[in-house]
Amino acid sequence: MKILLIHPHDLFDKSEPWTIRILNLAKEFVKEGHKVKLCYFPVLLNHRYRGTVLSGIDCIPLNRAPNIFAFVKNIRRIILLAQWSDVVHFQKCHYYASLPAVLAAYLSRKPLHYDWDDWEEKIWYESCGKGVRSRFIGSSFKLLERFLPLLADSTSCASNCLMDLAEKFGVKKEFISYTPVGADLDTFRPGLNGEKVLKKYGITKNEYLILYIGQLHGAQYVDLLIRAANIILHERADVKFLITGEGFLEKQLYRLAEDLGLRHKVIFTGAVSHKEIPFYISAADVCVAPFKDTEVSRCKSPLKIVEYMASGKAIVASDVGEVHKMLGGVGLLVPSGDYHALAKGMLYLLNHKDLSSKLGLAARKRAEDKFNWSSTARNLLSAYAKITAQPR
Repeated sequence: MKILLIHPHDLFDKSEPWTIRILNLAKEFVKEGHKVKLCYFPVLLNHRYRGTVLSGIDCIPLNRAPNIFAFVKNIRRIILLAQWSDVVHFQKCHYYASLPAVLAAYLSRKPLHYDWDDWEEKIWYESCGKGVRSRFIGSSFKLLERFLPLLADSTSCASNCLMDLAEKFGVKKEFISYTPVGADLDTFRPGLNGEKVLKKYGITKNEYLILYIGQLHGAQYVDLLIRAANIILHERADVKFLITGEGFLEKQLYRLAEDLGLRHKVIFTGAVSHKEIPFYISAADVCVAPFKDTEVSRCKSPLKIVEYMASGKAIVASDVGEVHKMLGGVGLLVPSGDYHALAKGMLYLLNHKDLSSKLGLAARKRAEDKFNWSSTARNLLSAYAKITAQPR
């Protein structure tokens, strides 16, 4: 099968890690013997972006500049690529990628698949508020997310919440598939050496490390971890916290840590290359995923959790949305939005090493059985098979 994948972000810029999903799916398709072309939109289109072949994937840069000339040129290029393909697959609802994908599929009479992995409208408002400009952009997300599932021949959803929304919007149930995030089981695995990470941040053999990995913006709730750290450090002084990631709330979170007197115990690493993340997880004693109960959290399929799981780590996470399906029975779940419960859970795992080891083994097994990119890719290929079998 010839598969055309389209993603609105930059495959090679660490400030846009959201391409991890599409890139790993593309790799799985190639492993299965399919031919893949992947269109992406660099942060800045310049001479460095001339296209490349990565792991057998033909990666094609397009222009995200907000002008009609770039938009029309993108449409023309995607139409040509769609004519080559057997199926057109686009992820996310950003207009400069989704609209050319829809037009190209319709004009080329090719099956169209929409990969819905986050409720972008709600993320936008939670991150950027509801000012006049923000409402305009949020309304565009709302409009696109309302109609793209209907324009596509099939829709895959990363969470049950998004599946329910797609059905509510009018998509037939038989054309909705469940495609949660997965982990690369070879890259994220138990037993990696995290000594360099510990040395880099001055964490000694007599200290325990609690790790958070993810974006530092309004839909991630890292403040819960910092407040929980304050509670833990009143009981144990031999713990340090590593917050790995970047985002517009980084300075605010740093100030919170300083105000609580945690400057030397809570370490902000900034953005880290995804290829280094397995070693950060390996260095940790406990990994954490804090959430509040919001529309955003209920729809998420958190990548950090499956990568923690594949690494065989003890995990504490807020019980909301897909988290229960991922971690129920193999991780420690606490009430969402409750940093006291989060602290209690982390302390419990630090104090019960045998339980932590058992949970880590069980989490790895869960990732092997279900939450890996091979499983997600198989679900997508089944969805493609349904729509490519239909007469055009």
